[in-house]
Amino acid sequence: MEPIIKVEHLNKIFSSGTGEVVAADDISFSIDKGDIFGIIGLSGAGKSTLVRCLNLLERPTSGSIFIGKNNLLELSERELRMERRKIGMIFQHFNLLMQRNVLDNVCFPLEIAGMKKKEARERASKLLKTVGLKEKAKAYPAQLSGGQKQRVAIARVLAANPEILLCDEATSALDPQTTKSILSLLKDINEKYGITIVVITHEMSVVREICSHVAVLEEGKLVESGTVDEVFDSPKTEAARKLILNAGIQNK
Repeated sequence: MEPIIKVEHLNKIFSSGTGEVVAADDISFSIDKGDIFGIIGLSGAGKSTLVRCLNLLERPTSGSIFIGKNNLLELSERELRMERRKIGMIFQHFNLLMQRNVLDNVCFPLEIAGMKKKEARERASKLLKTVGLKEKAKAYPAQLSGGQKQRVAIARVLAANPEILLCDEATSALDPQTTKSILSLLKDINEKYGITIVVITHEMSVVREICSHVAVLEEGKLVESGTVDEVFDSPKTEAARKLILNAGIQNK
């Protein structure tokens, strides 16, 4: 089966007044359609840079990023805009529009895409039901808990029918119980819609709970990858062993 995401020899170098910083160093991996794939590492390992490269929010210095058969780095601006529609992204801090209510937040990407208002509101209502927030349609972000805000953000991303969902530390601002409920929701979305999910996190428990495969980053390098069971039960690198030990993860 053709992978839905394939990264080949990806490098990202930032230049600063004090010299160059290598944020991604010759990274290669692939993700199959329908997988929930974890990218794990300590702060500064290069996780956020990597995920921003996956949809070209950050342009790599060199290498290739394929979504299906299309190399994003070879596309025109118009072609890239079309390809990005397949990729949704949710963040740690939700990024909701505070002056819009919940329903209108979910409608926002549909309005931008030119959908008629009535259709947009119908679709948004269905998605709010999917994420368990139908009764909060008229509430504003300031009236919601952190977990509810993240559910709105997830519904808003789903509105565009993405094939891929990138989650950049999406549960880091949430308490453990809320984190568990959001992970359960992501699992349900993966199973119901077949969306491929990439989870960027420093929380090993998140990877253990939800992911099928995992890649371990250290200082911009991909040092280990495999199924979650392989990496957690028999880690081959010191970086993976430290992350598992520090998290106190138990085998399934």
